[in-house]
Formats: sequence, structure tokens, C-alpha cells
Amino acid sequence: MGQRHGPASRLYDSVTGNDLMARRATVRQDTEMNPPVSTRRPRAVRGDEEEETDSQSHVDANESGGERPSSGSGRAEGLDTIKSYLREVRKSTLLNFKQEQALGKRVMAGDEAARQEMIEANLRLVISIGKRYMNRGFPFADIVEEGNLGLIKAVEKFNYKRGFRFSTYASWWIRQFIERAIINQGKLVRLPVHVVERLNRYLAKVEQLVHEHGREPLAEEVAAKLKVSVAEVDDLKQLVRTTCSLDSPISDRQDTFLRDVIEDPLCLTPADTAEGVMRRAELMAWVNELPEKERTVILARFGLDGAESRTLEEIGQDMGLTRERVRQIESAALARLRGIIERKTMKRADLL
Repeated sequence: MGQRHGPASRLYDSVTGNDLMARRATVRQDTEMNPPVSTRRPRAVRGDEEEETDSQSHVDANESGGERPSSGSGRAEGLDTIKSYLREVRKSTLLNFKQEQALGKRVMAGDEAARQEMIEANLRLVISIGKRYMNRGFPFADIVEEGNLGLIKAVEKFNYKRGFRFSTYASWWIRQFIERAIINQGKLVRLPVHVVERLNRYLAKVEQLVHEHGREPLAEEVAAKLKVSVAEVDDLKQLVRTTCSLDSPISDRQDTFLRDVIEDPLCLTPADTAEGVMRRAELMAWVNELPEKERTVILARFGLDGAESRTLEEIGQDMGLTRERVRQIESAALARLRGIIERKTMKRADLL
């Protein structure tokens, strides 16, 4: 991994007046850096995402909503199972508002056939919502399974007399079942017991309001029910967020992972690398203009000779000089380099 401040950069900063080496090192510089571990919080699926408001807007189940294989016959078999399921779901007939109302009435009357028909007609909605939770440490097959349980719950609780679309009502139930499963099983960071209790109370009130209004409640409405501030409700919403593995694939062929597209702020960009190469070449040209003894001290002091930067005492031992004499030579060399840079800068200004 590249470094922001190599030997050439340290010397350049020193002779140009920058603060990095103005304090002239008296100990050996450590030129190795540990590779950083990215802690950037990944984008997560929020509980207040836009709802599905019409069954006709369900995403075709033939689109890439399944688990992607990497290798191995077991994974391939799992993919085949999911593909087969998606093909079956695709055959289901979407319902219009009148059909939803008619089926809802029959379901409330205890008609099992109507219940089954309503579930099967909305399986695409589960796929559509479930795809938002992919690559978050939870298998897609499990996501669909949990979403289907939420759909079944929505069918059982749907009150057609309220006059709202079933897909609007069911979307919340599907998301809640998926998110609760991820919280309980797939979260990398476990929540304290008292926080889980608060979260459960929050989800229960939201569930109640969804049943009453047929839509996702506003934060103000939930806060009024819980008798807490809106800010506290917003904090509870954040707890529903899911973490995402850096090893999560983000391409269809599974050859690109999340870690490949997250910027490492400590890693040199191509522009930084090019600038560093040019700066080193320019700096070495200036150093080569120094007298031999001064050049030797500067190369050793700043590690420009390919070795680690050395202390004044170590350089003095190699050259048969005292530590103080080496310091004097270094000071003279740095002053001479500043003069060289000033002359070069003035010449460039004249050219411009």
C-alpha cells in the first residue's frame, strides 16, 4: 500500500518550510504503515423506504433477484431452486383493486381458498422488497422466506373495509419480518437487552399504527404513541439498519466485491503516485547538486539511498564524525537546498 509521506516527501517538506519535518527528526523514522481497516459505515436499507403502492408496480420476478453463485455444486443447486421458485412466482396473476377487495372480504369470512389466492398473487411483492436486502449477510432464500411469512401475516390482518390497497399494507409487514429476522440472526453487532426491549416496543406501536391507517406511520405519530420525542423515534429507526460485509459481491459474475469500490483514504491515487514520482525525480536532481559530504548526509538522514532513515549518531559512526558535526552538515545541506529551490522557482516564474 502506498504512503502519503515517503522519504522524498519528508525531505521536500523540510526544505520548502512545511511542518512535517520542520522539527528535524532525532529518532529513526518508521517507514512502514499498517494497512487500514475500512470502518466506513455501509449503506443500509431504511425502514422508511418508499412503499409499493400498486400491485402492478411489482418488479418482474425474472429479474436478478436470486442468490448469485460463486462455486460449488451446493451453491449451484441452491441457485437452481431459487430460479425455479422465481419462475413459478412469475406465473401468478396480479390483482387489481376490485379483486383485492373481493378476496379480502372472502378472507375475513374464513375462505381458505381466497387466502391462498391472495398470498400467491402477491409473492412478486416479496421478491421486489426482498431484493433491497441482498448482500447484507443474510441468504436471499431466507429473506424470501421471512418476507413470505410477513405476506401471510398481512393477508390475515388485512381489512378490506378501510379501502386502501393491499400492496401498501403488505409492504410494511414484509419489511418488518425481514428486518426482524436480520436483527435477530444476521446482525454483526448485537444490541443490549434494554435496547432490544425499546426496539420491540417501537415496532409494536408501528405495527398498531400500520393496522389502523394502512400505511407507514410518521415519526411524529409513533412518538405520540410511545410518549417519547421524535428524535428518540429516529434513533430507534436507525437500529433497524443492517450491516453489510465488505466481502459482499456487487456484480452478477461475483468478481467484484464491496471492498473493491470503497475508497481507502490512506491509499495513493494515480494522481498522487504520478506527483510523487515527479517530486522524487526533481528532488534527487537538487540533491545531486550538493557537495559530496552534504549529499551523503541528506541521503542517509532521509532514507533516500534505499535504506531506512538513520539517526545523526549512526551517520556519524559511518562517516567517522561526531553527532554534532553531522547535524551541522545537515543544516548546511538543507539551507543549500532551500537556495536551490528558490532559484528554480524564480526561473519558473520568469518563464510564466
